[in-house]
Amino acid sequence: MIRLGAGRLDRIVAVGAHCDDIAIGAGGTLLTLCRARPGIRVEALVLSGGGSEREREEQAALAAFCPGADLRLTVHKLPDGRLPAHWDEAKAAVEELRAATEPDLVLAPRTDDAHQDHRGLAKLMTTAFRDHLVLGYEIVKWDGDLGRPAAYQPLSPEIAEEKVRLLQEHYPSQRHRPWYDREAFLGLARIRGIECHARYAEAFAVTKLTLNLGE
Repeated sequence: MIRLGAGRLDRIVAVGAHCDDIAIGAGGTLLTLCRARPGIRVEALVLSGGGSEREREEQAALAAFCPGADLRLTVHKLPDGRLPAHWDEAKAAVEELRAATEPDLVLAPRTDDAHQDHRGLAKLMTTAFRDHLVLGYEIVKWDGDLGRPAAYQPLSPEIAEEKVRLLQEHYPSQRHRPWYDREAFLGLARIRGIECHARYAEAFAVTKLTLNLGE
């Protein structure tokens, strides 16, 4: 398996359309990064759920998924499932984030995600963060939109198990969903691990990547 390093990572941006998107799509990667780099800055933006029980869940969850990190979380109040109708507000939130930070890595939804909120946010990110490494995470769901990812972050068995435990612990409002369970999360991680010769992994889409092979 070909491995490319991203160099030193001191600042990460992670965005989600909904509370729990970041943790589901990239929770294992965040755990891996934050444990390897104590004090790393993680700037997280979520477009919906502000002022509700879901925001409180997200605050506790991301604190657990980013141990030892300098975590900054902003949760807006856009209505769930209506991002296309609130494009201006979503774009303003993303542009405000972009003006305030210069990240080494961006974690965002995939541009071909079947959910309109995920897909809309993903398209905003690739235009606002034009000169950054943007990794598009995947979220298992009823729509069946999983594809063939281009990039993988291997996860140790301990990290994979902790990710599942934290998802169950910190998002009780989602436990009623038929796909929100241990088998779904670990099963997908196992499949992605097989694809990159690891036990478990998270997989990402890469819209654009510039190589620097001469240094």
